[in-house]
Amino acid sequence: MIKMSDLFLSLIRILALLGIAYVLLAVGTHFLAGWMIFPRPPVKYELGPDYVQLTAPDGVKIAARHWPNPQAKHTLLYLHGNYEDLGSIGDYMPQFVAAGYAVFAIDYRRYGHSEGTPTEANACSDAALAYEHMRTKLGVPADRIVIFGYSLGSGPAVELARHQPAAGLVIQGAFTSAYRVMTTIPVFPGDKFVNIAKMPELKLPVFVIHGKADDTVPFWHGEKLYEAITARKGKLFVEGGPHAGLADFTGPRYWEELRKFTDSL
Repeated sequence: MIKMSDLFLSLIRILALLGIAYVLLAVGTHFLAGWMIFPRPPVKYELGPDYVQLTAPDGVKIAARHWPNPQAKHTLLYLHGNYEDLGSIGDYMPQFVAAGYAVFAIDYRRYGHSEGTPTEANACSDAALAYEHMRTKLGVPADRIVIFGYSLGSGPAVELARHQPAAGLVIQGAFTSAYRVMTTIPVFPGDKFVNIAKMPELKLPVFVIHGKADDTVPFWHGEKLYEAITARKGKLFVEGGPHAGLADFTGPRYWEELRKFTDSL
């Protein structure tokens, strides 16, 4: 007959093993997070006259590009996804110009020809650096800037929108937080880009775009973010829509809804 004391000791051992396993997973997640969140893609461009280099306060050079449009009312500060750079987004930024916008974009540190190490703090500070360049060097008034964060870019976009005035914020394929893309529920400490906690703090109009068939950042992230916004808001939830290439999948409706939002600002 098994003694109660033996059962208790077995339970303690199991709980101890589970605790050790959790700690190891949490530590591993912490150290792997940078690589998982910022998986630098192959460089798809060479620096030339179309590009500028911004200098961060710590001296790091940040690659940037401006797609001007003299007819544009708004300039998008475009913060791209985690497996893109200025070269790859250069394939589709002309669509935004054709739709009536000017665009300014940067590469995160270690992306493209940007120097340094990408972290949550660095991505947010460099987004602020890009915003300041738009205001002081390009002469774009705050009420003509629309912050646009795609996927990973939603993190620095939301953080920037908390602190700097702008006409509006667009987040596409955005996550509630970086870790919850993998774990669904909060499991580990030290989560990155916790957008969901910042939504109620936003005071500017917000437009949420998400594909309902997104298999990279599941659609429920977009739903939760939209629900958490207390400022004026709009949404474009696309039936069958993927994560990448959502504008092409959606067709004219994408540009009509985006224009409707920006025209309202």
